[in-house]
Amino acid sequence: MPNMKNAKKAVKVINKRQNSNNKYATSMKTAIKKVEKAVEAKDKVAAGEALKVAIKRIDKATSKGAVAKNNSARNKSRITKKVNEME
Repeated sequence: MPNMKNAKKAVKVINKRQNSNNKYATSMKTAIKKVEKAVEAKDKVAAGEALKVAIKRIDKATSKGAVAKNNSARNKSRITKKVNEME
């Protein structure tokens, strides 16, 4: 446990940022899972809609600093490729 005042404040700030980042990252992961579920079900319309939402969520998480730029690019590429490969 921190003893100094600035260390106590740092712990509060870290927790606040961590909660914020977790919110964006979790939202992103959920959207990606929805796309993958739609692809498995071979529902092209649902997959397309879910893809739009997922890309928005991924971009939001990246802009907020919750995930790295390369991570977001990789995720977008993977899910877009899966949707495009559907019959």
